[in-house]
Amino acid sequence: QQVIGWFIADFVCPSARLIVEVDGDTHEAEADTARDAELGRQGFRVIRVTNHDVMRNVEGVKVTILQALERADSPHPNP
Repeated sequence: QQVIGWFIADFVCPSARLIVEVDGDTHEAEADTARDAELGRQGFRVIRVTNHDVMRNVEGVKVTILQALERADSPHPNP
């Protein structure tokens, strides 16, 4: 986890300006939208995956993260 402004991000790749958020049942879409917009203004892209996907479809989660890294403005040193 990493503090970014007023937020605590679950996973951050600073070189790719990518944040991966793992959402449980308590996340509220409206609050997440506002949070993602603020992080976007700070130059980050946010992708969200669910706890369910992490526990039941980790390969799919990895593919999603790798695809997001491939779209990063700068290459990641260790994709």
